[in-house]
Amino acid sequence: MKKYILTAIFLGGFAVTHAQQLQNSSFYDMQGILSNPSVAGVQQDENVKAVIGATYRTQWSGINGSPQTFTAFGSFNLPKSQIGIGAYAYNDKTGPTSRTGLEVALAKHINFNDGGTFSLGIETRFQQYAIDMNKLSDALGTNDPVLGAKDNRFKFDAGFGLSYTNKKWQIGASVSQLIQSKLDVYSGNLSRTEEARLYRHYYFHGLYNWNVDGFTTITPHFIVTYLPNAPTDVTAGIRVSHHNLLWWGVGYRSTQSVMLSAGLHIKKSLTLGYAYDVYKNPVGLFNGGNAAHEFILSYQFRK
Repeated sequence: MKKYILTAIFLGGFAVTHAQQLQNSSFYDMQGILSNPSVAGVQQDENVKAVIGATYRTQWSGINGSPQTFTAFGSFNLPKSQIGIGAYAYNDKTGPTSRTGLEVALAKHINFNDGGTFSLGIETRFQQYAIDMNKLSDALGTNDPVLGAKDNRFKFDAGFGLSYTNKKWQIGASVSQLIQSKLDVYSGNLSRTEEARLYRHYYFHGLYNWNVDGFTTITPHFIVTYLPNAPTDVTAGIRVSHHNLLWWGVGYRSTQSVMLSAGLHIKKSLTLGYAYDVYKNPVGLFNGGNAAHEFILSYQFRK
């Protein structure tokens, strides 16, 4: 039963826009270029020249074919040119479908005398969408019209963002998939009322660093995600760092889950972290499918 239900969910993601098409992360505030190209090369710590890292996320644990996402990212500052370069590559698998992509960001930095940086950024995105027809035929049978879909699509899209960052806070807004490239995954002869395409995603995000006593820093953060015909998602949380060594956090995603996270900063450069999401809908209704796990590893190159 679960296989049939999940197959419908997977293919629905290609046909209509009732959910996000781009991956999210419980560590969204630690890898800003995931949602805004303008933060490429922007660091709140002026001693940091570049950041590289990776995350691995599994969702709906306990259900066969549940989503698994691997992301590798990097952000580099070129202060003499006042520009930043960033990129991330990802592989996202969900049952019979998969997305593999590369996003490259270029940001122009405008520095202010107070140490703040206003930044404008653009992104180029290359994505490959694939469907494993063998897995679908096992679940649906060989005569199902869904099998008329093409098994592979390669698409290009773009995005734009802006942000302001200083030592204490950051705020920004961006839009991804501006071109809204058509997917055209279905190649059968049935009439359709929906068109498969990449839909625009709009983001608004911010954070604030509150140095409590010289040893403890509390960082409230949020991100709002909007796309047409889908519920607006508001994710917010607080991260607490002690002695720049141990950190932990709590968060809430309005459309889906409660988030718990913890990790270590090692010699101010290496960061290790783990996040556990407890889902409240919709897959939390399935036994064993109400959790997500995510790991992050990042390294800061310092002056």
